[in-house]
Amino acid sequence: MTSHASQARPHTGQRSETRAFVGGWTVFAAVLMIFGGLMAIFAGISAIANDDVFVNTRNYVFQFDLTGWGWVHLILGVVVFLAGLALFQGATWARVVGVALAGLSMFANFLWLPYAPFWALALITINGFVIWALCAPRNREA
Repeated sequence: MTSHASQARPHTGQRSETRAFVGGWTVFAAVLMIFGGLMAIFAGISAIANDDVFVNTRNYVFQFDLTGWGWVHLILGVVVFLAGLALFQGATWARVVGVALAGLSMFANFLWLPYAPFWALALITINGFVIWALCAPRNREA
């Protein structure tokens, strides 16, 4: 005897797999990417505005124009933010792009160390957690 509940709802294997996929570490990585992207956007806007928030250091191995770095952080922050939003859809390409963008963001924040050391180290750590969360093994069974 079959129940009416199993006849009423068709099997949606793809949809349930996506729901299981967008859980746990992927959500964690998405939230961190959105936060890290927003913080990079704010740092970029602050550097572009020539605000007194950042100190321009001398005699550092990596000397760059502060306004130029502001644009780099602004653009990278927007892309990281959008990739974090895409992770909620469960797309595999978003995970791959997320790992690449988190690595690129880590590198940009390493070069940002002379301008905001504590902030750069915090964002490097966040991006490290993003890479770890996106590369963590997943349980495909819901």
